[in-house]
Amino acid sequence: MRVTFESFSEWKNYLERSTVPIWRPVLEYEMELRNRTEQQIWDGLAAAYAVMRDAVEKGLTQNMQSISGMIDNGAKKIKNSPITVLSEEFKMLIYRSIAAKEVNACMGKIVAAPTAGASGILPGILTTLQDLYHLDNQKIYEAMLVAAGIALIIERRASIAGAVGGCQAETGTAAAMGAGAITYTFNGNIDQILDSVAITIMNMLGLICDPIAGLVEVPCVKRNASAAVIAFASAQIALAGDSSIIPVDEVIDVMGEVGQAMDSRYKETALGGLAATPTGKKIAEKVLKNPSEIIHYNDENIS
Repeated sequence: MRVTFESFSEWKNYLERSTVPIWRPVLEYEMELRNRTEQQIWDGLAAAYAVMRDAVEKGLTQNMQSISGMIDNGAKKIKNSPITVLSEEFKMLIYRSIAAKEVNACMGKIVAAPTAGASGILPGILTTLQDLYHLDNQKIYEAMLVAAGIALIIERRASIAGAVGGCQAETGTAAAMGAGAITYTFNGNIDQILDSVAITIMNMLGLICDPIAGLVEVPCVKRNASAAVIAFASAQIALAGDSSIIPVDEVIDVMGEVGQAMDSRYKETALGGLAATPTGKKIAEKVLKNPSEIIHYNDENIS
């Protein structure tokens, strides 16, 4: 019988009664759910992580210009920019998260973690973590299981879909997954891992889903970078022992409540938010008129 949790408190209580690492119940869940051996699950994680790394690499080396024209090699622009606001490491996190998400916008192969709209966050976080701190692959795979366990509970208690809960549900969940993964790799305890999740979500509550022209490009790609930054900030706070105050399950319940109360215009319908601005509407009109032609944007083009 696989172990399933309806709440983060159940996950914590289970770990306190046993001697298994935090990722073990998630591994066992995957083994039974997919009827696979433990080695097959590890192999699957390795394959998924290889796709994440490849997406980052492609986003930084290949032409990333979407048919709509709204995505135009942003990751490479950031990487090659002579301006470094905080540090090269901070810059790396941002351009890697954007790179992987741009691959999605350009119809490349990605890992939906947990959704395609948030597919740049975990790759940006995990590859940056590994390369900066020289983590072995096994540690990354374990962190991926921790992240998966976080997403499973959020999906049960709230939602991971932008069409149901807004962008807080998609990028918020991905950022929470990343924060938990980061905290785990720094040997954070269960309380710190759950605090990192809570802190992340409480700082992304109410984020709407308003893709211009209905495409998961703008503002989605840049939100992936911002969400990755929030994940690192939340992990830093939690690892220092500065708790979220509000328990993580209560924070997730609030996210679900906010998602239910959110007007449908702000849940992936492209009828509100940035999609409903004058410029957003003009872009949508041009995209619909030229569905197979790359549009180059400038002031004259969208005026």
